Amino acid sequence: MKNILEVKDLHISFHTFAGEVQAIRGVNFEVKKGETLAIVGESGSGKSVTTKAIMRLLPPGNSEIKQGQILFDGKDLAKLNDRQMQKVRGKDISMIFQDPMTSLNPTMTVGKQIMEPLIKHQNMSQSAAKERVIQLLKLVGIPNPDQRFKQYPHQFSGGMRQRVVIAIALACNPKVLIADEPTTALDVTIQAQILELMKDLQKKIDTSIIFITHDLGVVANVADRVAVMYGGKIVEIGTVDEIFYNPQHPYTWGLISSMPSLDAKEEELYAIPGTPPNLLNPPKGDAFAPRNEYAMQIDLEEQPPMFKVSDTHYAATWLLHPDAPKVEPPAAVLKRMKQFNGAKK
Repeated sequence: MKNILEVKDLHISFHTFAGEVQAIRGVNFEVKKGETLAIVGESGSGKSVTTKAIMRLLPPGNSEIKQGQILFDGKDLAKLNDRQMQKVRGKDISMIFQDPMTSLNPTMTVGKQIMEPLIKHQNMSQSAAKERVIQLLKLVGIPNPDQRFKQYPHQFSGGMRQRVVIAIALACNPKVLIADEPTTALDVTIQAQILELMKDLQKKIDTSIIFITHDLGVVANVADRVAVMYGGKIVEIGTVDEIFYNPQHPYTWGLISSMPSLDAKEEELYAIPGTPPNLLNPPKGDAFAPRNEYAMQIDLEEQPPMFKVSDTHYAATWLLHPDAPKVEPPAAVLKRMKQFNGAKK
């Protein structure tokens, strides 16, 4: 399957009063046509910074793409100027943000807000754009679209506002849709509806999705492949089945162990000990080493390369080195793997 987007050796820094924060430190991944890639990790791991770099929405002045390429449609987005990027943003690559209320203009009707990209990027007339907006509102499951077209964001519930944001993002049939924790601000029932809606829309318009989340439970339902980020790097990447049924990196083990279980009886929820690294002074070795009970001396001295587990599965951990001791995943991970298998059957 053809790659529609490729990120190669991406390094991003923020220049602050305290010094240079090396937020992204050599990220590589690709997105294939029609697939969903989930990027998971704790807050501060670099998920949102990476995707905002793709959209070129990093704050001007103190942020810098130090090296690397973001290849889309034969163009390196990292090298485009603002005017060139405006032709891509919203048309070919769209983004759904975390909080729908801050994404919408409270002084404009939702109809006008969805019409904007259609008029700007598709050169539609007002009447044609309005007709398309009505279709989009129906597509994202908003009842009475003719009436809702004239209403303002405050007249919509949280779940309906997020549907409006999705309609804006889908207006120009983008080739890549970036969803930055689109369900975090919503309750569990509405979360499930929005995730189901996104899966359904992807089939209808054949778009590729980059789904940002810290919730592995969400990933299992929406993604084809998963990239696990930690300390500004991707530490493991593979298909959903490979990440859930054969995780290799101790950090991935920690994330899986910390997932709540429905059949838990007074079970204490696992938390990964320690805190993420300070990227003002990134560690010389593996960034996860201070929190990793399986860390070896080499973890403190040298960053591990990406070891190949299969043609689609790679992990950056010295435990995969041929000379490393054989370590089984912890009991909590093995238990979760059994539960995943049971749920799948």
